[in-house]
Amino acid sequence: MRTRWAIRGFLGLLILGSGLSPLPAFAGDSLYGKVKEVKSAGVVVLDYGSGQYDIRIVGIDVPKEGPGADKAKEFVAKLVLGKNARIRFEGRAKDGQMVSRLTTDEPDIGLKDVGLEMVRAGLARKAKDYDYKYGELAAAEKEAREAKRGLWASPPPK
Repeated sequence: MRTRWAIRGFLGLLILGSGLSPLPAFAGDSLYGKVKEVKSAGVVVLDYGSGQYDIRIVGIDVPKEGPGADKAKEFVAKLVLGKNARIRFEGRAKDGQMVSRLTTDEPDIGLKDVGLEMVRAGLARKAKDYDYKYGELAAAEKEAREAKRGLWASPPPK
């Protein structure tokens, strides 16, 4: 009888304890929240209710400084700042940031992959040796290049 109560008590504490600690994130996991800050064109802060994560947008290279960086950050802010969003976790950066696909989740603008939209607008490049499953980033970069948008608007310096 005591053994049964001890096992039930232990299981109850185990279940209670697992609910209190944050679960680890695995590749492919999704998380919903609201974007509270745009730190740069490639990094946003997602508030998921009980905490916040710095999210690095996967698959893109964005300008670090200059007018291109400012324009890209403004583009991201218009798309997601203060709005509902979803991330699909891909991994962690060396600095602890969550590397994820970031998608808008607002009824008025629909679902849009932020990294893909940045590449399509010519405000970011596809990261070397990375693309989505069906080559969407490469196709978006080709489209921006051919239309001479953003980074591709002027010829490269000689």
